Amino acid sequence: MSNNELNALIALLDDPDKEVFNAVSESIISHGTSVVSILEKAWESSNGLTQQRIESLIHSIQLNSTMDNLTKWVEMGAHDLLEGAFFLSLYQFPEIDYKAADKAIEKIRKDIWVELNENLTALEKVKIINHIFFEIHGYSGNTSNFFAPQNCYINQVIESKKGGPISLAILYATVSQRLGLPIYPVNLPKNFILAYKDRFKSSLSNNPLDSILFYINPFNKGAVLGQKEIEYFLKQQNIELREEYFLPCSNQVTISQLISSLSHSYEKTGNLDKVHDLSLIQKIVS
Repeated sequence: MSNNELNALIALLDDPDKEVFNAVSESIISHGTSVVSILEKAWESSNGLTQQRIESLIHSIQLNSTMDNLTKWVEMGAHDLLEGAFFLSLYQFPEIDYKAADKAIEKIRKDIWVELNENLTALEKVKIINHIFFEIHGYSGNTSNFFAPQNCYINQVIESKKGGPISLAILYATVSQRLGLPIYPVNLPKNFILAYKDRFKSSLSNNPLDSILFYINPFNKGAVLGQKEIEYFLKQQNIELREEYFLPCSNQVTISQLISSLSHSYEKTGNLDKVHDLSLIQKIVS
């Protein structure tokens, strides 16, 4: 659709005839995010009912785009954790570019790669990752504004270097896996951590817990934990011990938890429209 054709449709948005408005809306929405920038310019020169309708159209386009992207991500196997988090960010920030997030991750990966060698133990490798990720690149948990929505949008976490437990775990795991290290997310209730797996033990034991060397807490600057400490934490929280709380979860579960955390943030601020949107997005990955 050319700009002139789109502007002609936008000019019809104030038509009082509902059938005309519905037909125009469907036509505009069908063109997806490519028309958002034109709609935003039209909003600036409009007022009243037309502005409200343009806002509604932009919202519908962004929500549909997020749902379409995550649907395809799931259908393709949900292999790229960073990509899943990026698609969620598009819901609020449709103009962001995946290349920017990927470039930031690659910079951290390269800085760590220079310091790694095969003679290091798993714990020594994690100490290097922690030093580069938290001290050199300056990432940290956002303890002063824990429930802020920006802690869940991966682009904002990369920009501010502050995030929540899940978003930091996603970045840390993505960097680690690109380095070939077996570090995976663990859906620990009231927290979110990572597990460092032992590939050799994984093939020798029938007990999946035997494959875990130790755990990492990215929200606490990569603090290393053992199984006993996880058990103690769960008992303190009066949470029943379950094997799933000690084992890596899928990328799909990780993004589902990120969506839940974002929904909770908006719920605390009273933004129920976004809570509703996120309930629709959640169904795709659940």
